Amino acid sequence: MRDVHKDQQLRHTPYSIRCQRRTNWHSEDEIRITTWRNRKPPERKMSQNTQDGYTRNWFKVTIPYGIKYDKAWLMNSIQSHCSDPFTPVDFHYVQNRACFFVQDASAASALKDVSYKICDDENQKICIFVNHSTAPYSVKNKLKPGQMEMLKLTMNKRYNVSQQALDLQNLRFDPDLMGRDIDIILNRRNCMAATLKIIERNFPELLSLNLCNNKLYQLDGLSDITEKAPKVKILNLSKNKLESAWELGKVKGLKLEELWLEGNPLCSTFSDQSAYVSAIRDCFPKLLRLDGRELPAPVIVDIDSSETMKPCKENFTGSETLKHLVLQFLQQYYSIYDSGDRQGLLGAYHDEACFSLAVPFDPKDSVPNSLCKYFKDSRNMKTLKNPYLKGELLRRTKRDIVDSLSALPKTQHDLSSILVDVWCQTERMLCFSVNGVFKEVEGQSQGSVLAFTRTFIATPGSSSSLCIVNDELFVRDASPQETQSAFSIPVSTLSSSSEPSLSQEQQEMVQAFSAQSGMKLEWSQKCLQDNEWNYTRAGQAFTMLQTEGKIPAEAFKQIS
Repeated sequence: MRDVHKDQQLRHTPYSIRCQRRTNWHSEDEIRITTWRNRKPPERKMSQNTQDGYTRNWFKVTIPYGIKYDKAWLMNSIQSHCSDPFTPVDFHYVQNRACFFVQDASAASALKDVSYKICDDENQKICIFVNHSTAPYSVKNKLKPGQMEMLKLTMNKRYNVSQQALDLQNLRFDPDLMGRDIDIILNRRNCMAATLKIIERNFPELLSLNLCNNKLYQLDGLSDITEKAPKVKILNLSKNKLESAWELGKVKGLKLEELWLEGNPLCSTFSDQSAYVSAIRDCFPKLLRLDGRELPAPVIVDIDSSETMKPCKENFTGSETLKHLVLQFLQQYYSIYDSGDRQGLLGAYHDEACFSLAVPFDPKDSVPNSLCKYFKDSRNMKTLKNPYLKGELLRRTKRDIVDSLSALPKTQHDLSSILVDVWCQTERMLCFSVNGVFKEVEGQSQGSVLAFTRTFIATPGSSSSLCIVNDELFVRDASPQETQSAFSIPVSTLSSSSEPSLSQEQQEMVQAFSAQSGMKLEWSQKCLQDNEWNYTRAGQAFTMLQTEGKIPAEAFKQIS
């Protein structure tokens, strides 16, 4: 021991320590000395580092393959299984792992116990590792009070009170911050955390956030916006460095209606505009505008999923909530289907959904002209002998389904004549059939009336909407009675005799608005007239009044 004290240089040379370990395996006394030497320096280092509290009681929590999981779901699942409440700090993804920090030894111990107690949707158990750690980056580099105050003053200058909008574009080069030598780089978690903290305290009603031109290449730091500013409806991320739409999943808890992404590398990773829109809407189902362009109305019904998917009972006749859900879904679905651009239906289908089309046909008979365009895609198993075609005609994945639907003739459905039957309902599934008529609106068969039966199998989707997993369409010639009664709503019902008659375009607007809103024709006409026949403005007014509960029940159609 005396020799060790004399050899101060050896004590602080790690290579010497390793050499001592290798050469003294057979000397018990020297092994003790080596162990003492190996432990002493870390103790000294720890005492130095803990003077500012940075390494005291900090633990890093790592979830292997955590990149597969949504942050909100993962945190809620862990919190619900953890015996001690904890506050996650600096949640982020590294390669395929999810990581965060906690500053509580008891919480760290409780988190260890949660490992392998949570199962994901694939029934895979989730592993959790907890290790001692230095303080997270945002804590070590926390902005000083003076810097926070200056940042708050800068953000106040950039806030539009009337529009509840905060413009933080090119924030790093703000003259006020640069003049005080304050470097706010929003890619750094400490800077984004400070910004969100100020937003939470000073702009709780924030509706619009502009983060344009901040060189953002990842959104880990922004993920807390779902808790700090949950009311944001407009987000501008244009002219940044985002390379993958996957980054948007970190903020998909926002109920965005408008998003700007132009100028990011991710925009060039899609084959076409429809694929781009579909990928973005997977994250934000309520999105109405993307990069300044209006999008087709999303097929979404905001309704409490606990009301939507109650287990069925014997002699079930259907609740009013369920009727409203199915009817509104069908109105939105067929509004897009009949619009001429069916790409808007991508959001209505599950990624791995299936679709088939069948046309009744006896080989002895000739195919009716009106069904010619449908017969080539018919998957009538009774007459189909080719095993290859049996698989080929079954459309799989939502993109194949929508491409197949887009190839079918353009149509107009008579929604006033449809019959709906909900024939199976569980907590995770809803099955319903739709019968009605439609007419083709172009081509050689323009004006011809056909009958259809459509069977949907759907599950609860995002935002408590319906997500189609199976779709079967049966098309046949309409009977003489169906043809005679189709589209028989007289024009006089659209306006009173004391008012001027409506033009053909206005009548079509009323029909479309009625189909999309679910209101009766006279109420739809009034809404359009009150908004000077501006369809978009009328839709916004309808949505606002419906949300406020100011539209009477008699204004809506009923399912018999």
